[in-house]
Amino acid sequence: MLEALKTAPKAVGAKQVGRALRSGQAKLVFLAEDADPKVTESIASLCKEHAVPVESVQTMASLGKACGISVGSAVAALLEN
Repeated sequence: MLEALKTAPKAVGAKQVGRALRSGQAKLVFLAEDADPKVTESIASLCKEHAVPVESVQTMASLGKACGISVGSAVAALLEN
């Protein structure tokens, strides 16, 4: 599913993903295991609140690469089309 981040509509970063969750646009959220828990816990809580599935990714670097950015990312989400 991580490969879908390359081409599908997405939100990258805690602020954008949080916004997408609150507006009901996020359909799947990815959390990097090596990210700061302060960031990932709040997003995980929003996911639970809005019944959005969560998938773990080993590193921020691999999540950033999957999103097509040159830096790591703690969180990303696939959005409804």
